This record gives sequence, structure tokens and C-alpha cells, in this order.
Amino acid sequence: MSGSELFFLISAVLGGLALFIFGMNVMTDGLRQAAGHRLRDILTRTTANRWTGLGLGTVLGLLIHSSGTSVMLVGFVNAGLMTLTQAIPVVLGANVGTTVSMQAISFRLGDYAFFIIAVGFILRMTIPDARFKQIGLALLGFGLLFLGMTIMSDAIKPHRDTLAPFLAQITAENFSGLFFGVLLATAITAVIQSSGATVGMAFALVQAGVFTSIEQTYPIILGAHIGTCATALLSSIGANIQARRTAFAHLFFNLYNVFIAIAAKGFFLWLMPLTSNDVLRQTANLHTVVMLLPALLLMPFTPLFGRFICFVVRTKKPEPQPSYLNEQWLEYPEKALESSILELQRVARVCSRSLMLSAETVLFTHSRKTVAEIKLNEKVVNEVKISMKDYLSALTHRYLSKRQAILIQHIDRCMIDLERIGDHVDAICDLSLRRQKIPEAIVDRESLDALFDLYAKALKTFRAVIESLNPESKDIQELAGRILRLRDEYVQLSINTKAAFTDKVAQRKITPIAGFYFSEYIAGLDRIVKHSKSIALAERQPQFWIKRKKLDRHADQAPERDSPPLVNPHDYLERLQNEEYL
Repeated sequence: MSGSELFFLISAVLGGLALFIFGMNVMTDGLRQAAGHRLRDILTRTTANRWTGLGLGTVLGLLIHSSGTSVMLVGFVNAGLMTLTQAIPVVLGANVGTTVSMQAISFRLGDYAFFIIAVGFILRMTIPDARFKQIGLALLGFGLLFLGMTIMSDAIKPHRDTLAPFLAQITAENFSGLFFGVLLATAITAVIQSSGATVGMAFALVQAGVFTSIEQTYPIILGAHIGTCATALLSSIGANIQARRTAFAHLFFNLYNVFIAIAAKGFFLWLMPLTSNDVLRQTANLHTVVMLLPALLLMPFTPLFGRFICFVVRTKKPEPQPSYLNEQWLEYPEKALESSILELQRVARVCSRSLMLSAETVLFTHSRKTVAEIKLNEKVVNEVKISMKDYLSALTHRYLSKRQAILIQHIDRCMIDLERIGDHVDAICDLSLRRQKIPEAIVDRESLDALFDLYAKALKTFRAVIESLNPESKDIQELAGRILRLRDEYVQLSINTKAAFTDKVAQRKITPIAGFYFSEYIAGLDRIVKHSKSIALAERQPQFWIKRKKLDRHADQAPERDSPPLVNPHDYLERLQNEEYL
């Protein structure tokens, strides 16, 4: 093979692989969006039954593949919205679902790639319905995926006689070939973070005639199972112990099914030729069976598997606090409202932790661990905000008292304020990362002391918010009044600190760029305290309390109400365009 031939071969294979991965991402994005946001809500609600969790995980694996599903689960567990025991069946199902999606890819549809792309493009561009647009996007990705696989296969075909001797080392016929193939596929999958892409490359090599037996694709399938765990493991860095255990559950399950596949190699190699005469179909079937059988064997023992994970992945820190949003309490509105306020307090503690960590990034050189924890905490708050909105929305379908109906609005407003506080803490962290790259932004000890005092006052105010979000408190309004008094003290200190920094810039004691960054720090803290005030004002409302004697009172579904007649929007448009009215 000449140098130019080698260059074009590598370019075609890498280009085809890139197109395959891009098509897979586009397809899964389209399927996920077509399924709608309710899929996420269903995931956190229907995992009490392990078999339901397995089925839902299979659907998720089909839509977004095992690595994407595992990352999502790590995020949910880190946010306290799911437990490890709930997540394990979904992890197993996601692995099975990924193999189902690869079953569809294993059919030789390369000749129809352009037709599928054309149909997807037409649906995407011509039909106004959003659901059809997402289906069109999925078809577009599906076609690009086949096009990428065809490009790889066509590029390899002319050189199959040259490549076959090198790739002949990958084989399940002997231990060295099996070990080498598993190790190579694991490394490739971990780097590109897509088991589907690794299996797709194996499909392309089969289509090109380089791999001619199931023995050659066997190690590739097993290595892809192990390598795909890298994505979830990386996403769990900095997360709480339960989230890390979820990522390790994914790894241990895949190691377990690979061990079974190696131990029962003779059985699987005998079985696969019975399922099809086509090596491509045999490979896809192997991919499914090696995942499905171990998952079914493990399902009755998932609680025991969870305890094994906890034993292996230990921690000296206290276990993270789970979510208080219990679906069972929706039938008891007062309990659901109490749980919602406790959830606000839990989220406020997460924000407080991030606020303390962000002070480290402001005053000292940041560490990657600190920044990673702040970013993960921000994701936690965002996840809980969505779950809280869904929870309160479900509660509105119950027959509520006037106080309960109004309290729901206040709780929702408080959750929005906490989410915004999380955003501002994250923005302060990002500001510090930029400032630490600018030597001119360094300031003297006196300036740092002034900012530290302001930080301490903001943190004290926010800790008062955490204390006030206690549904068992007899006087939430009084605690809210303390927040407002601390806020007034903060405002005065903020005014003085701003004036001091302005004087320092004017007297050239600090550089203009340092003044710019520290002004942004103060603005960020001001916004955090402003949202703390907003929470206190909500708590000052007469409806913001829990009636303890109603905790066990059941509420029926609210009666259906007739919708009011639709109004004509033109009247409002005319009034908006009327200058005299405005």
C-alpha cells in the first residue's frame, strides 16, 4: 500500500466514523425530543418496580444509548431524585436497549441511506408539526449513520487482503486473540465514548469482508461493553457517593456480562450461527444476547447487587440526603407541601455549599475538584427545579384549600429564586476562572479583606434562609424578618465596599481590570442576597405555614372545570399599538 493510498484509507475510515457518530447523535437527539420531556418525569416516577425500571431503561437505551442514559442516571442520583437501588434496573435496561438499536443498524440498509436522508430532510423542513420535525431529524441521523458505515466499508474493501492478516490477531479462537481484541475495543470505545461507534466499525469490517466469522467480532463486542462505562465514570467525578456508585454499578454489570461471555464462549459461538447465516446479523444478535441474559439473571438480585456496590465503593462521609418529593404524598396535600418546603431547604444547603466553594475560587487559586463540585451542584439545583415544578403541578390536580393553592405558588417562586442563586454562584466561579488568567487583576490584602467581609455577610444572610425553610418552625414569618434585617445590613456594607473599590481605582491603588472584576463579584453577591430577600418576602405571606393537623387528610382529585371561552387576541394587539393607551 502506497503512502497516498494509506492516507486516503485513513481519511475515509475516520470521516466515515465521524459521520456514523454524528448520525447516531442526531438520531438519538431526534428520538429523545420526539419522546418529549415527560420521559424524564416517567423515569423518576416508575422505578419503584425493578421490572418497570428494566423496561424503561431499555426504552432509554434505545433512544439515547447506554452511556447517555447512565450519565442521566448519575445526574438524577446526584440530585437525590433517585436511589441507587432504583437506578440499577434502569442501568441494566439501558445496556439491553442499546443492543436493540444496534439490531436495527445491522440490517444492510446502506443502499437506502440517501432515501432515508431525503425523507428525514423533507419531514424536518416542510411539516410544521414539532413532533414530525423531530422524527424527521431522527430519520436524517439514521440515514447519515448508514452513509458513514457504507463509506468505511467501501474504503476498506479494496484493501481487505492487506488488512486481514493484521486484524486476524483479533479472534476468540485463542486466549491471546480474545484478550487483545477486548483490550483494543475497550480502549477505542473509552476514547470515542460510544460503544455504538465501536460496534459500527465492526459491522463495517464485516461488510468489507475483513471479518468473516463471529469469532473475529466476538472480542470487539465484549470490549465495547467495557469501554462504554468510561462516560458515566467520568461524569461521576466530583459527584456524591451514590452517584459514583451508580457509575460503578454500570461498570461492574458490564464486567459481569463480559465474564459470563468469556466463560460461556463455546455456548455463544455455537448459538450465534443458529440465529442467522449472516455474520453481521450474528454479531448484532451476540451483542443483544450477551447483555440480555446476564441482565435477566441479575434482576432478582438487584438489591443484593446494590449492597455489593456499597460494600466495594465506600465512603467515610455521611450518606447524601435524598429528595423529599415523595409521589405517595400527593394524595395528602399538606404532606406534599411540607415535603416541598423540606426540598427547598435541601436545595438551599446545596447552594450554600457552592457559595462557600466559590469563595475559595475568588480568594485562592482554584482547584479542579472545587470547580467540578460547583458545576455538579448547579446541575443538581436545575434537576430539582424541574422535578419540583412537575411535583407541584401534579399536586394542583387535587382538591386544595385556598391557603394550599396559594402556598403552591409561593413554593414555586422560592424554587425559582434558589435556582437563580445557583446560577449566580456558578457565574462567580466562571468569573474567578477568567480573572485568575489575568495577572493585572491581582489586588492587595485590604481589598480581599473587604470582599471577604461582604462574602461572609451574604453567606450569613443565605444561611438564615436555610434556617427559615423549616416546615416545623412555629413562626416562619419571624425567621423571614431576620433575613430581611440581615439583607439591610448587607446592603449597607455593599454600598460601602463598592465606594471603597471605586476610590482605590480612582487613586490607582488597584488596576482598572481588577476594579472591573471585583465590581462583578459584588454584583453577583448583590443578586444572591436579592433572591434571598425574595424568598423571605414569600415566607412573610400569611399562607406560608403548614397546618399540622391536616397532614394525614386525604384529598380527592379536583373536579373538572369548564374552560372559559377563548378571547379575541386582536383587541389586545390594537391596544398595544395604541400610543395613547400605553
